[in-house]
Amino acid sequence: MSSEIKRQEINIKAGEREASSLFFYEGEDSQESIAVTETFTVSEEMSGHRLDFVISRQLGLSRGFSQKLIKEGRTSLLPERRIKPSIKVETGDIIKVSVPPEETLDLEPEDVPFEEIYSDTDIIVINKPAGLVVHPAPGHWTGTLVHGLLYRYPDIGCLNGVKRPGIVHRLDATTSGLMVVARNGLAQEGLFRDFKARRVEKEYLALCHGKPPSPKGEIRYPIGRDPYNKLKMAVTEEGRDAWTDYETIWSRNGYSLVKCRLHTGRTHQIRVHMAAIKCPLVGDKTYAPSRPSPFKEDRVFLHSWKLSFEHPRTKQKMAFRAPLAPELSALLADIGEVRR
Repeated sequence: MSSEIKRQEINIKAGEREASSLFFYEGEDSQESIAVTETFTVSEEMSGHRLDFVISRQLGLSRGFSQKLIKEGRTSLLPERRIKPSIKVETGDIIKVSVPPEETLDLEPEDVPFEEIYSDTDIIVINKPAGLVVHPAPGHWTGTLVHGLLYRYPDIGCLNGVKRPGIVHRLDATTSGLMVVARNGLAQEGLFRDFKARRVEKEYLALCHGKPPSPKGEIRYPIGRDPYNKLKMAVTEEGRDAWTDYETIWSRNGYSLVKCRLHTGRTHQIRVHMAAIKCPLVGDKTYAPSRPSPFKEDRVFLHSWKLSFEHPRTKQKMAFRAPLAPELSALLADIGEVRR
């Protein structure tokens, strides 16, 4: 099992700390190790809420980290009274919080190309190009999306007292399309929770070889590490539950364009599930090695084209679409030309 997969499994169990386990850190720089004190007054809107909730909302921290600050004695309240996370605050109360210095991330920001679809103070939605690795891993220590996020959004490097970008989900390097990134601890915690509860809707466009057994259906095969090849995933009885819905848009000239909706987020899920029904994805050298690829680069015809979720702060429903990348549209056009 690769170190990347080991880290992924640890992260799933680690809850709120998921993203931090993906990166390496070095010791603190003594010149920068200065706590920041934040002072604010409780508004009418926040009156009657728990202290940890108010700190979380005001400073953009997660509830868990806010509770940690309170329990470590880094919070004071005026008028003075005994402090605990569950205490209710009132309008006009003054809260003072000493936020410890962030650790130094052992990554150098780099100017990495990717398209921003949307951003606000809490989240960023991007369109990731194929070929871009999401986070550092063996063989890809530079030029990743994480490096690009740190370069373009310096504020994203400071979450919950640790410098790290807010990666809450991933796309394979060979896949393109929409991703949402958390900009602070509040957003990260909320998005983690929604991904875990399967409230985030993700839809992909995929071109596969052959024709699915029915125009639409669901694939619910468990997915785990391939026992014969540790670099691959496979349908296996010992695997974790995995659920993919698909719907065929058209079939022609030995290919089918399908929409795939994920209900779970297993590694290589769509690629493994489509291969399992004898319809491997075009360009997939891992799960269809005998099929020639129409792409010059390491590219699979798989694009995250729809993404919708609840905004972690406003609770507003956010929905985004990203058109197919040029090389994918060109291939579809070529298939259409062959038909005529």
